[in-house]
Parts: sequence; structure tokens; C-alpha cells
Amino acid sequence: MHIVPAASARRAHSAAAGSLIAVTVLSLAAIAAINLYLAKAAEATNPAKGRFVEVNGVRLHYLERGEGEPVVLLHGNGSMVQDFECSGLIDLAAEQYRVIAFDRPGFGHSERPRDIVWTPDAQAKLLKLALQKIGVSSAIVLGHSWGASVAIAMALQDPSFVRGLVLASGYYYPSVRSDTFTSLPASLPLLGDILSHTFSPLVGRLAWPRMMAKMFGPRRVPGKFSGFPKEMALRPSQLRAAAAEATLMVPDALMERRHYGDLKMPVVIIAGAQDKVVDIEAQSAKLHSAIPHSRFHRLAGNGHMIQQTATEEVMSALREVTTTAAA
Repeated sequence: MHIVPAASARRAHSAAAGSLIAVTVLSLAAIAAINLYLAKAAEATNPAKGRFVEVNGVRLHYLERGEGEPVVLLHGNGSMVQDFECSGLIDLAAEQYRVIAFDRPGFGHSERPRDIVWTPDAQAKLLKLALQKIGVSSAIVLGHSWGASVAIAMALQDPSFVRGLVLASGYYYPSVRSDTFTSLPASLPLLGDILSHTFSPLVGRLAWPRMMAKMFGPRRVPGKFSGFPKEMALRPSQLRAAAAEATLMVPDALMERRHYGDLKMPVVIIAGAQDKVVDIEAQSAKLHSAIPHSRFHRLAGNGHMIQQTATEEVMSALREVTTTAAA
């Protein structure tokens, strides 16, 4: 019977562990290289269609169409200006207004420096400066989902700048949310970088059909949404930005919930009655109660993506706010 000395066994174990680590690192590097290649390919296929404005060293991309009273569109988490564009809302609004739709920091073609925590407050300050730089002194602001939090922050910071608000499918009050916890690892320094460059894009591609079904339900995903560049949304940089915003949802709602009554400008709240992403009774309906002069529209048969499935109704809410603001 041959007995392997303890020292030899340890060396063999260390060699096996070293080999496993090397294979793991090489595999992760290969996956990261593939994801970066796909990200570059997505950017080449979907070049910026709009203009750029630089504020405080941050380069922001925006689309601008139409003439008249300025209307600002702010997209939700994980999205970009193409959501509003393919929905048809930009073209509809541009018939009557000067429409400005931003890629918020970290989304689409806009930068997201790492030395700033991009809370709704931080984004609102940056976007207001950007708007002033392109000649906007006041505006009606429409925010969808996470963009609604940025719109509210802008209105609270400078009520004279925001003449009216349209808040669509927003999240306003703290609640237990699984996505806050599941997104936390991907939002952390180093670990978040590793995940966003390796596993997150793979998971995102696999989960995309189920995620879209939840976002659009009970409606089917409309054909026009094919104009939304999925691969841009699955880039490592954008996935990391989305994870960071998901982790900020509850803390931001916790801080802002006492200030909603300070909003004195016209406010229209609009949400899908069958929203599977946000509980509209605990969010939109509650916000309506906190802002006595606000108006609230529940859209029967619609879910979270009302800008896509109920574009005309969202446009009507925009007209309602501008009419009230002008009165």
C-alpha cells in the first residue's frame, strides 16, 4: 500500500486550487471581453441621435424636437431616450411643445462619473444646469418611474423653474422591495464592476422576456417597442447604473416623503391600474392624497409602461398640466 506523504498531499491540493483559480479568472476575463465587445457593438449600431451638453464635467445626451413651451422628459431606471422616442410621445408632444428628452447620467449616451452618488437630488441639480445652458429658464417636467423621483427633486429644489409636473408610474414611499436587495451586490465598488462585466449581462439577456412581460403586463409588449435598443440597456456600464438606482429607491423615498406637500405647481399623477412593478394604491394614490391640488388618473388595463401602452393618455396628462399652469 502506497501512502502519499502529507506534504505531497498539500502540494497537490494547492496546485489543484491554483489551477481552479486560474481557470475561473480566465473564464471571467473571457466573459468580460465578450460583454465589452457586445457593448461596443451596441453603441456602434445605435449612435447618438441627439445633441450633447457638458455640465460640471459631465457630458449629457439629449433629444430636442419642436417649438414652444419647454417640456422635459425623464426616463425610468435602466431605460434611455429611445423609450420615449419609440413610444411616439416625443413626436406627439413636439407638435405643441419644445420637447427635451435626456439620457439621465449613466444611461444611453450620457456619462455617469463614479465620484458622485447619483441620487434624484444630484441628478435634478445637474439636469437643471444643463437645461439652463441650452436656454431653458422654466419647464413642464414629465418623469416616468425613477424619472418621476428626479422630476420631484427638481421641483422641490426650485419651484420657480418647474411650472408643472406629470408623474407617471412613480415610486414615492418606502416599502419592502426585493430588487433593492438583489441589486445591492451589483451596485458596490469592485464587486459591482465584476458582476456588471460578467454575469449581469448574461442574466439580463435570460431574464429579458420575463422582465418585459412584468413591465408591460397585462398588455403585450407593443410592436413599436422593437425600436428600443435592448443591447444598449444590457451594457455593463448601464447595468451597474441601474443597480445603483435600484438600491437608492427606498432611501430616497424615505427622505422625500415628508416634502411632497410642498409642491404647489400643477401636478398630474398617472399610473396603470394593473401595474405589476409598483403598487399604485400605496404609491400614486397616496401621493395624490399628500398633494391636495393634484389630479390622479388610473388607467384601466395598463401596467407600468404607460408611455408605451397609453401614449395618448400620457399626452393628455401633459396637456392638462400645461393648461393649468397657463391659467
